[in-house]
Amino acid sequence: MTEKFEFTQSELDETREIMSHLRETIGDTLKSDDEDKIKKHLKKAIYDNQIQRDVFGLNPILHALRTAQIAVDEIGLKRDGVLATLLYTLVVNNYSTIEDMQDKFGESVAHVIRGLVRIQDLYKRNPIIESDNFRNLLISFSEDMRVILIMIADRVNLMRQIRDTNAVNEKHQVSEEASYLYAPLAHKLGLYKLKSELEDLSLKYLEHDAYYMIKESLNATKAARDAYIKRFVSPINEKLTSSGLKYHLKSRTKSIHSIWQKMKKQKCGFDGIYDLFAIRIIVDTPIEKEKMQCWQVYSIITDMYQPNPKRLRDWLSVPKSNGYESLHITVLGPENKWVEIQIRTERMDEIAEHGLAAHWRYKGVKSEGGIDDWLANIRAALENNDDLQLMDQFRMDLYEDEVYVFTPKGDLLKFPKGATILDFAYYIHSNIGNTCVGGKINSKVVSFREVLHSGDTVEVLTQSNQKPKRDWLNIVKSSKAKAKIRLALKETQAKEGLYAKELIERRFKNKKIEIEESVMSHVIKKMGYKENSDFYKDIADEKLDPNVVIDKYIKTRDHDQNLNAAKSTESAENFAFENPNEELAYKNDDVLVIDRDLKGIDYKLAQCCHPIYGDDIFGFVTVTGGITIHRKSCPNAPELRKRFGYRIVNAKWSGKGSNQYIITLRVIGNDDIGIVSNITNIISKQDKLTMRSINIDSHDGLFSGNLVLMIEDTGKLNSLIKKLKTVKGVKQIIRI
Repeated sequence: MTEKFEFTQSELDETREIMSHLRETIGDTLKSDDEDKIKKHLKKAIYDNQIQRDVFGLNPILHALRTAQIAVDEIGLKRDGVLATLLYTLVVNNYSTIEDMQDKFGESVAHVIRGLVRIQDLYKRNPIIESDNFRNLLISFSEDMRVILIMIADRVNLMRQIRDTNAVNEKHQVSEEASYLYAPLAHKLGLYKLKSELEDLSLKYLEHDAYYMIKESLNATKAARDAYIKRFVSPINEKLTSSGLKYHLKSRTKSIHSIWQKMKKQKCGFDGIYDLFAIRIIVDTPIEKEKMQCWQVYSIITDMYQPNPKRLRDWLSVPKSNGYESLHITVLGPENKWVEIQIRTERMDEIAEHGLAAHWRYKGVKSEGGIDDWLANIRAALENNDDLQLMDQFRMDLYEDEVYVFTPKGDLLKFPKGATILDFAYYIHSNIGNTCVGGKINSKVVSFREVLHSGDTVEVLTQSNQKPKRDWLNIVKSSKAKAKIRLALKETQAKEGLYAKELIERRFKNKKIEIEESVMSHVIKKMGYKENSDFYKDIADEKLDPNVVIDKYIKTRDHDQNLNAAKSTESAENFAFENPNEELAYKNDDVLVIDRDLKGIDYKLAQCCHPIYGDDIFGFVTVTGGITIHRKSCPNAPELRKRFGYRIVNAKWSGKGSNQYIITLRVIGNDDIGIVSNITNIISKQDKLTMRSINIDSHDGLFSGNLVLMIEDTGKLNSLIKKLKTVKGVKQIIRI
């Protein structure tokens, strides 16, 4: 039987104290019967044994009150946020419904509770919290800005309470989430105090020895540090005051977490961190004199203390992208100690302290990205003492551009809006996409056309006999999936074309008919096909009977032969030379003419240089009597000519290039996101071109890779190279 929940005396005392504080702080926003309804609701839940202590042994009602106090005092939430904080666990535990909360406390409270409940559901899926995708999904699920703020307050509260808990594993998990998820969110919102507290407490629980070593070192040096700061700033005060500048000074010590991060980065001990504290000089000046007076302060200080030029950071001339403006210098103070000084104006300090929202107020500049805009708007509302009722103007549709979905293992993937199961399948692997027949969304079987929504858990169903179809290009939304489908279709078409060609050749051979390519081309055109590939595809798909093709071929061949019957000989005087200005290529030498119909000569294309139709070529007579065709630019050509000049045969191409030849292109460029996809997209769109393989290697920001292609002639090759050079990031393309 579940143990009956009861308050301890100290918990009752703290509960009354917090209730009194909340009543004084936000009493003007509460309705007259709010407090009575909450007490009645919670007492009934306790009586029905619906309230239980959590894994840390914490009182959930007192915990909610502490969270509400943080949300009110340090964030600025009012009535709706507080009521939602106190009541949402009852909905999560299925004791109350959102509809019940709406009836008793209004739509706004119910709306916040709904967002908190959705976040709890999200956590049950055990996501990988370290990913940026989870942060974005978490924000999109919340629906209301106050949900994020309550979650941050709740995590700060929890981190404060679990210091002495025996639940070590749970404490470790909570601390990791505080560090990876909640501290960055608090920082983005400008809640810097809460952010530092979350970071320090997470370090305290996760790396106990490091935390206390730094804390004890800071305590041991505090008195000496304060005395040193006083000695350091005293002459600066005199000089700045005598110069007539209006200013004030601040000093701050780095947080324990910041010191630890710096120790790890610099691989040094506590004594190796020389900038444990910084002096901030804040000048009160009109905006038009800001730079002048900041540099005046710089001049005064560097006249007194030696600066370190390597540590000068000038964010006055060129502010940071987030709007931060300041002048950072490090000078050698008394006792040869380095001291960091930050010089800025009141306006700059406001932006530095309050983040994006303050920057907007001064500059009217908005950050890029919907989520950042949304978060920064929350901060603006808080700083303007907004009652947060105008949330609709700050909310944004996070589904406008992208959706976030889970894999069955809990990984989060991002897709464009409208993406389908098929996009998901191709993201996982090309073979998974090519054989996809459907999927499961949240364990429900659906078609691969089903559109994904944020928060879905997606699984792919495949069958080995499935093949990509052309209409799949209209189903997918991501460019990655489209490129993979085009490539698969091209490879399938090439395989089907070879199969169909072999089938036709067998049928012709059975009927003892020799295929003449010129006649076959004539047949294909007469049958209404613009491309040979379409003709062979119809044969492969059994839409076209090979026997019909044979009949057409015989008729066309006989007709052509009749047309080409012998005619009376015509004098050569009636003909003019087609290219009178063209110099004969080989003068008196014999020339081997390479044509697709060449018979009786045993020749092959060299593997060292892979010549293709259109290349300048020569033949090399091998010891077996055959001829190997090389490019004139072949790396082996000089040696062959030098040692075996008597075996060199002049050669040239004849007819039109219709066969496909293998070539290799080496591509070198910047290692940018999407560059490989852009390259394969261009290749997949080329007609009569097949990509055999691609091998990419990246190093130090550059990538190099080999593309092995099947191509008809140098004209198509030059056209392809020209298009590939237009891809952003591609520096060089070499045929090897």
